[in-house]
Amino acid sequence: MQENQTRERVVDSAPYGFDDLAGLMSRMTGDEKHSEAATSTMDALWVLYDRVLNVDSSLREDRDRFYLSKGHGPQAFYAVLCAKGFFAPELFDMFGAFRSPLGYHPDRALVPGVEISSGSLGHGLPLAVGTALGLRARGLDGSRLWVMLGDGEFDEGSNHEAVAYAARAGLDRLNAVVIDNHSATQGWPGGLESRFAAEGWATRRVDGRDHDALERAFTAPHPGRPALVVADVGAPGDR
Repeated sequence: MQENQTRERVVDSAPYGFDDLAGLMSRMTGDEKHSEAATSTMDALWVLYDRVLNVDSSLREDRDRFYLSKGHGPQAFYAVLCAKGFFAPELFDMFGAFRSPLGYHPDRALVPGVEISSGSLGHGLPLAVGTALGLRARGLDGSRLWVMLGDGEFDEGSNHEAVAYAARAGLDRLNAVVIDNHSATQGWPGGLESRFAAEGWATRRVDGRDHDALERAFTAPHPGRPALVVADVGAPGDR
């Protein structure tokens, strides 16, 4: 029987919506130069936290988990966490400052709601595979795991090892979202998703700015195997 991936979600109430994210992000100023990396993730992040993930600030053991592997340019991630009540917007005024918890790369020990420290590319998916195995071993079968990567991260061999292993291990609670802004130096015939499909993943490619299309892709069932959603946001010059 196919399991519908849509589940009841628990999120902290907060007075912000998607249209408020740009204003929240504008409060983060400084020398950060990865603005395109941040804005490319904004729509997919919002759909995940607003419509899909079962997560809140209590960090319950049976929660879903989200890993941001694409950790450079975390402003959109911070804005979504704030909008969902994980921390107050006043922290944005300290972005990147000495002793600020909001650094140029997210730190799980400092930022509420951040599950992994990231920024060095190629680590998120292998960590997610290990976590999925750990959740299975502990019998936490209701918890799903999402990891967000950039298409450029697939220049790293560690990701290809994780892609190959995950499907063979039947990690059907694992979901990967690749933000495709056409920045990868290597490609595959048929697109990035063909690399995953060859290893046994369920794959979909959607418009990375279409919230309803993202939700449908994120909640489509994929029994017995992990799932990939490629969120195509176009090259920076196309937007």
